Amino acid sequence: MRNIDQNTITPAFLARLTNCGNPRLQQIMTSLATHLHTFAREVALTEDEWMQGIEFLTATGQMCDAKRQEFILLSDTLGLSMLVVAQNNAKPAGATEATVFGPFHVTDAPLVEQGADLSGGAPGTPLFVDARVVSADGSPIADAEVDVWQADDDGLYDVQRPELGDTRRARGVLRSDAQGRVCFRSIAPTAYPVPTDGPVGRMLLATGRHPWRPAHVHFLIKAAGFETLTTHIFREGDEYLDSDVVFGVRSSLIGDFVRHERGIAPDGTSMSGPFFTLAQTFVLARAPD
Repeated sequence: MRNIDQNTITPAFLARLTNCGNPRLQQIMTSLATHLHTFAREVALTEDEWMQGIEFLTATGQMCDAKRQEFILLSDTLGLSMLVVAQNNAKPAGATEATVFGPFHVTDAPLVEQGADLSGGAPGTPLFVDARVVSADGSPIADAEVDVWQADDDGLYDVQRPELGDTRRARGVLRSDAQGRVCFRSIAPTAYPVPTDGPVGRMLLATGRHPWRPAHVHFLIKAAGFETLTTHIFREGDEYLDSDVVFGVRSSLIGDFVRHERGIAPDGTSMSGPFFTLAQTFVLARAPD
């Protein structure tokens, strides 16, 4: 087809997909191109603006490495991550809700024993967590893999601290016991801003948005016969619960982080200063047959 204009280019592109051997890929590409073309026409996109968009995406890719995923951050802050999570993680009544994965998970977190101190010296007020992993009827799920990670009191994950190298802290992987319990020590989460030193941060600032996430701890829970759960537990009272930059807050995921001024911690440690405790139950949905 020759002499294509701004109106005929969309059907011309779609015609090129007729030989696609993957029906799902054809469906996705058809919809993607249709919406992209409609967007460009709707806003009367200029060549300079599109070049700025290309430069933005290029810079986003250039910020990605083994320790930072700027494209996940972009997806999160555009609300796309949470949209995809919501439409793919409808849970039965009573099951713990899912939320965004985030850009700071790693696959080499240490496997630790019950009662371990995950903080590894990370700055923050001590936190003692007593969690249970159960099925919908309340039955304990033994030997579930519970992957935990969080930012420190400075609002930084270990992978954001070059001085740590490959040292891991404020994260770890545990296995639930016969009663479905996992107990560990860490630090109380605090609110923190997502990185603003890259293209996503510049986008947030340019559009008048704040970069803050409410205080939370990440959990990724896997168990045979159950759906994998990716979720957070947020801290009650945080000022950013209603304006999370990545739209990830669910009321059911707000936990009761109880502050104690001093005393005996759940693991028997005598604490001379403040500490927090969190008791949390995670209810996993059965995997489809």
